Amino acid sequence: MNRALLIGVSAYDFTRPNDPHGVPGDLAAVAHNLPVLEEALLHSGVFRKGEIAVSGSPYLDAFSESLRAATDEAEGLLLFYFAGHGAVPSAGDELWLQMRNARVVPGSRAVFPGADPFSSVLTVLATTRARHVVVVLDCCNAGNAAQVCEAVADRRRFSVLMSVQANNRIDAGDDTTPTPFTARLARLLDEGIDGRDTRLSFQDLSQALSAHMCTHHRTLRNEPWEPQRWGDTDFLLPSPSSQTLTTPPATVPETQPPSVTPTRKASKRTAERAAGSGGERERRSGSPQPGQPVEATRGTVGLPWWQDLFTRLRSWTLPVPTVAGRVLLWLRRRPRRAAVAAAVLTAAGIGSYLALVGIGPGQSSCGPPLELRLVTDPDIGSTVRKAADAYLTSTANVTPGGCRRSGITVYSAGSADVAAGFHDQSDPWQRPVSDDLDPQRDIGPQPDIWIPASSASVARAQPVEPPRKYLTLEPGGPFAYSPMVLSVPQSIAEVSVGDRTDNPLTTLREHLTRRQKDADVRRTDPEYTDSALLATMGLYGTGAAGVSEGEASVAQSGPPSLTGSDLLCTLPDDSRTDDRTAALVPEFLMVSGVDCDRTTRSRRMAEYPTDVPALDPTFVRVRWQDADRDRSARDEAVGRFRAWLTHGGGTAQKPAGGLDVFGEDGFRSISGAHGFLTAPGTDAGTLAHPARLPAPADAVAMATALRHYRNANGPGQVLFLLDNSGSMGGLWEGPGGAPGILKQSLAGLGDRDEYGVWSVAARGGRPSDVVLPFARHRRADAEKTIDHRTAVRDAESDPDAALRAALEFMAGRGKDDEHPQLILYVTDDEDNNHLTGRRLDALLDAMEEKGIPVVMAALDSGGCDQGKPDARISEASGGRCLDTKGDLVAGLRDEVARTGTGDE
Repeated sequence: MNRALLIGVSAYDFTRPNDPHGVPGDLAAVAHNLPVLEEALLHSGVFRKGEIAVSGSPYLDAFSESLRAATDEAEGLLLFYFAGHGAVPSAGDELWLQMRNARVVPGSRAVFPGADPFSSVLTVLATTRARHVVVVLDCCNAGNAAQVCEAVADRRRFSVLMSVQANNRIDAGDDTTPTPFTARLARLLDEGIDGRDTRLSFQDLSQALSAHMCTHHRTLRNEPWEPQRWGDTDFLLPSPSSQTLTTPPATVPETQPPSVTPTRKASKRTAERAAGSGGERERRSGSPQPGQPVEATRGTVGLPWWQDLFTRLRSWTLPVPTVAGRVLLWLRRRPRRAAVAAAVLTAAGIGSYLALVGIGPGQSSCGPPLELRLVTDPDIGSTVRKAADAYLTSTANVTPGGCRRSGITVYSAGSADVAAGFHDQSDPWQRPVSDDLDPQRDIGPQPDIWIPASSASVARAQPVEPPRKYLTLEPGGPFAYSPMVLSVPQSIAEVSVGDRTDNPLTTLREHLTRRQKDADVRRTDPEYTDSALLATMGLYGTGAAGVSEGEASVAQSGPPSLTGSDLLCTLPDDSRTDDRTAALVPEFLMVSGVDCDRTTRSRRMAEYPTDVPALDPTFVRVRWQDADRDRSARDEAVGRFRAWLTHGGGTAQKPAGGLDVFGEDGFRSISGAHGFLTAPGTDAGTLAHPARLPAPADAVAMATALRHYRNANGPGQVLFLLDNSGSMGGLWEGPGGAPGILKQSLAGLGDRDEYGVWSVAARGGRPSDVVLPFARHRRADAEKTIDHRTAVRDAESDPDAALRAALEFMAGRGKDDEHPQLILYVTDDEDNNHLTGRRLDALLDAMEEKGIPVVMAALDSGGCDQGKPDARISEASGGRCLDTKGDLVAGLRDEVARTGTGDE
């Protein structure tokens, strides 16, 4: 059964100016969104009567109940829609959906009482049995949800449509009509793109929305209004004309029943009722409403009548007598089709289908299975999810009556975050106490099972002793193996099989640069995956003396890729880079492949370093204090899954256990000589029996490598340049304003880092003024100083002079040490007339000479276009250019964090 939950908050109990802690005001236009969108969903055929729940201006508790009910009931498609106020904290890393009783109380433990963080909404949605989840957000700052979505484990199951880019507020429009975004969304669902009577895909829908909104609307920051889409999966929606029954072939004459379609007048009356009442009651679509028309039976465009019938029968979940009665009545009126229908139903095995779903004679409906939560390492997440999916339908997890015993929600999170969460953050994991430390947000819900990629991570994560210990970890031992390899383009790889093994990583790197002088080596983020941290151990060698050399050997512009799959997909973006760059990745990725098109990548060969520890995925039972209500049932479910996961004996097509799935993806046996669980194809570039395979990692050595990585080259130095010229007035206030964006990036700096802030619309002939002196600061003190001493001035900025002064200042600070340095310039590019011709060329020469990376943060969607001054400055300095086409805030935090020693 499909389910849709439409939430529209048009009326708020606490609003400014009457309440200083209230939301900005009511949103009368939102009251019109719900009936218009509901009608469009019904008219398009996406949902039927009774499948849509509509809730206007709910309180937070009522919203939570509605969300849980829709999540529990959905089995096919689950749609969650929210329109109302959306708020972001100062860090900008969360989006809060504000319900009727929402308030904003700065400085309190809960800054947004009466609101639900989007991360919590996603956590609830992830527990659904629905095959696919669609989220639509029509609120200010909706694009900030994209960063939250990155924590979603199964990206393929989620599609998110956000009304506007991150850190942008939008106008709700006329009080007498729906909001602009929802009005356009409903029209596209109702009429299609340019009136074309064809099926829409989710991607088509989002692109059409973006094209219209960018052309016809602007945000309150006066930027183009750009809706955002998140998710890896596209899918088709019914065609706009699917409410009309398909005409049968001419050889089978048939009189069509009259079709009753919702009228525009009825929709208008519904909207007027919602606007007048504030839409405060929740109702289920299909419940009797005054003047509401009856929906006609809908067919499916383009399908033969018999296929349409079969499709409908498969989707019905009515009791058998009701289904049979309707079918018999339908056939009685169509005697010429009765015989054909009988044959179709017999061939389809409808009796078996009804028994399977638990609605046949003498069958009871299956209750919801016990849901297990599993967190795993991002590099092995795809394989673990495939194994969990196979287990759900295996005989080990199905009762004799055909019901599932348990479900499994698989999600992944950064390996360092997970280890730290288990080690000393189990208290805030259960009860978050601040925005700075919230494992529920940063990692996910409290898991029952943890599968790290390395057994050494289990030892690193063992909890501290009471009173800070609220969980126990019970490792069951590793069950698979995959060595780390240097994945080298075939054109520059070792020719001899013997030379590809039995050498440390430093030797393999030396041989590579001899064969190809400009060859590079890339490694992924050591804080995000175990495999990257294991690679780092090989890069550093046995002592801290090799840290600087190791980091220099994998240095690159911009942040490292998060996972091995991301890295192998990114390299082909530049064929020259792909042809000369080796990647330190787990061997199994060379067998299973990655999501990007294989035909676009250079063929690669695996070289096997002997001093880089191997992956050995390990099954760990996680027990939480006081979580005893269903302990025995949960223990049984976990034990059953572990027994299945750690055994094999079947095939990839019919796995008898999890090792069959891991074998298909290129993993090896944990025991003996570590042979492949399933022999890979000859084109994988791997060796079946390398001369010497390394052992798994040591926990102490692994923790030491992480500490050295975080402190590589010591504390960092960052100089922020803040454009405060007159043109910045509309880009100044709130978390999405220039000072707010700058403050969010401070999370990447620690107490030992040095940093300062200059404003660059100075007077008296100076290119800049000091806002925050260059020194070490506590973050809270720095933020207060920035708030107090920054203001827009009625003056122009001179970016050329400001950047030259910043280069000279930072070059003087770094003469006597090797601390990493960074200059970060936040601007709207209005004064880039100072960056032209010979002045710009001279500045670029100075950038190359000084070698200090400059990050240009353009509060303009085209600031980083090829050839623009911002892009040329970033390229010449070895820095990075960021604009509002992407997630500018997240990019800034990443860049600062790479230089500093903060927690992010």
